[in-house]
Amino acid sequence: MLTDNYDRLKNTELFILDMDGTIYLGDKVFEDAVDFISKAKACGKKIVYFTNNASKNPQIYYEKLIRMGFNAERSEIVSAGDVTAEYLLRNHPGKPVYLVGTPALEESFLERGIVLSEDTDIVVSSFDTTLTYKKLETACHLIRNGATFYCTHPDFNCPTENGFIPDSGAIAALITASTGKTPKYFGKPYGESAEYIFNMFGVPFEKTAMVGDRLYTDIAFGKNNGILSILVLTGETKKADIKETNAPDIIFGRIGEILTFLVKK
Repeated sequence: MLTDNYDRLKNTELFILDMDGTIYLGDKVFEDAVDFISKAKACGKKIVYFTNNASKNPQIYYEKLIRMGFNAERSEIVSAGDVTAEYLLRNHPGKPVYLVGTPALEESFLERGIVLSEDTDIVVSSFDTTLTYKKLETACHLIRNGATFYCTHPDFNCPTENGFIPDSGAIAALITASTGKTPKYFGKPYGESAEYIFNMFGVPFEKTAMVGDRLYTDIAFGKNNGILSILVLTGETKKADIKETNAPDIIFGRIGEILTFLVKK
């Protein structure tokens, strides 16, 4: 089975890369990360940078990647916010949304034509670094009165250079504790994200690999959707956290170690 996984890695046509904790942490680029992406593209591989962190819009991530020296294209960057917005447009066309999110996420939703309002029966919570008690109060009030509850991604903590800070899942858990209602989540590890990426690139899941540092989002995303799951130990997960039930297909110390297995198309 392990040999089969390495064969799949050699035949991978699309690498889905997590960002925080996988190719960089804060403003620190991990060793060989830039080199890996450049060489993967030289071998004809496709790259998508997929972050669950919806607090920033993709343009901000693009500018950061370029500043760090990555060979990135704006069209290669996807966030859980993009997946959520696409779902809303497809399933609730024309309906206003109450958003617990940052100004950057608000801007991203507005650019897609989603109306933001307190007069609605749809609530979306996210990783909101501008969170206020008023926002929580409004969201809880709407949900108690029957509003549909969505959350951009389930991550409880966001890694930073100074340690972990509360993320989208922690904020949603607070709302759940108050209302008794659990949201529908997007981002990794859910199928809507896999479908979104397939629609973008058209690469079959059996020729796609997910590279990330979290078991319950990145690795679960691969396992849930038939995508090769590759764990790197540069972020949240340590070897002691890995159990038989959540084990990735392949484990590397850092992303640069995948270079050995790149095969030109």
